[in-house]
Amino acid sequence: MSLTLSESVGRSRTPGLRVQIVVALAGLMVLAFLPLFFAVASLARATLQTAHEEGARAVGRAVSSHVRDARRTRDETALQRAIESHIGADGILAVCIFAHHDPSELCAGEVAGASMRPTSNGPYRDGVALAQTAIGRVVDVTVAADGAAFVTRVRVDRDHNLGAPLVGLVAIYMATFGFALLTFAYFALTRVIVRPIDALAQAADRVASGARTFTRARSGAREIAELGASVQLMTTRLVAEEAALRAKIDELTLTTTRLTEARAQLVRSERLASVGRLAAGIAHEIGNPIAALMGMEDLLLDGDLPPETTRDFLERMKRETTRIHTVVRDLLDFARPEDPPSETAMPIAPAVVAEVLNDVAALLRPQKSFKGLNVNVDVADAGELRAALPADRLMQVILNLAMNAGDAIVSTNASESAVVMGRVTLRARVENAAVRLEVEDTGPGVPEALVGHIFEPFVTTKEVGKGTGLGLAVCRGIIEAASGEIGLDTSYTEGARFYVTLPRAG
Repeated sequence: MSLTLSESVGRSRTPGLRVQIVVALAGLMVLAFLPLFFAVASLARATLQTAHEEGARAVGRAVSSHVRDARRTRDETALQRAIESHIGADGILAVCIFAHHDPSELCAGEVAGASMRPTSNGPYRDGVALAQTAIGRVVDVTVAADGAAFVTRVRVDRDHNLGAPLVGLVAIYMATFGFALLTFAYFALTRVIVRPIDALAQAADRVASGARTFTRARSGAREIAELGASVQLMTTRLVAEEAALRAKIDELTLTTTRLTEARAQLVRSERLASVGRLAAGIAHEIGNPIAALMGMEDLLLDGDLPPETTRDFLERMKRETTRIHTVVRDLLDFARPEDPPSETAMPIAPAVVAEVLNDVAALLRPQKSFKGLNVNVDVADAGELRAALPADRLMQVILNLAMNAGDAIVSTNASESAVVMGRVTLRARVENAAVRLEVEDTGPGVPEALVGHIFEPFVTTKEVGKGTGLGLAVCRGIIEAASGEIGLDTSYTEGARFYVTLPRAG
């Protein structure tokens, strides 16, 4: 059962063009957006961290300035209250006052002490120092005034999760944009590429199913429209070439039929020519018995013959009549036309080689041209040797070869007054699981110039008017039609030897 183009493609596990492009675009977007997302997230965190640190510095400077102003009032209670009022607000962890020439210190908060003291050996200076403590990242802001250092420690990582909403928002935006882009690409590809290509595939399916016209889609991209035009032109040309091919096939079929009929007619014509040659020889052969019969009939009609003489004449007449009947029957059997093959006819039986060769010898021996020739039959395994060819066809081939052999011998010795002596041997044997038949003579052989052309039509060694040159060509056609081989054995130098190889049957 044949499949259409769309059915064969539908059974494939390969994803469609639309899916492949969308998947490729999704991969490209992941490669493009993922590094961008991490870059934006890192930049957001860094920006927020910087903002926190700047805010912490500003708060620290404000607190240190406020404490400095409170110290100038000389009121220790108000100073202590001012310091403690800032602890815990805006991430302030501790506030300390260090005097350069006074070892005492005034501190308040969770972390206080020498760890906040400025490291400067000279007069204190304003400054900002980042430090990593056990509770997190802190900023120590120092304000120097009146020979003292006012240090405020502010925590800068207390709002480290403030950047998470921004990063999440960026992630949501990128995901939404990517999904929207893929959706748009999917529908755009469907409209611009996939549907026009599907239309082309369906039109191609219709043409493959027997439609004679190709209808292309007008929508889609310019390249697809050009592809449709090319496919339409190709379909038109294919349809035209198919029509031309069908016409050629019909013409070849008609020519083959005519050649087959001509070949069959040629075989029949050659067969009738052989019958005519045989009939001419048989006419001479049966002339003497008929003359003898007529003479004995006259004697019998005259009467006055003794009974024993009458019986002797009758027995002679019977023998001569039987002889004539045998010769004529063999000729009629050979001349009988073949039945045309039919589908309901029984398969033709293979030829029994020994019977065919003996029948050929029986037809040859009464011929005038074979009176001085010995016709020998040599068949190995006579009762079992069968060839895959009808008996009448095999008989026609062997008879033609044997008559040519006899004519060659007689024509070579035609000027001699003595009885011509020669030999024609009909031989058959098994060779390489096939049947090999040979017709061998002691004549002059085939001229060297004709060895390569002897089986071509109208090639003959006989005089004008004595042969058409079609006999061997017809024989070759019969043998090759049966998957056999016919040829001239050039290794034989005492005359001519033709061989026929046929598949063995039975």
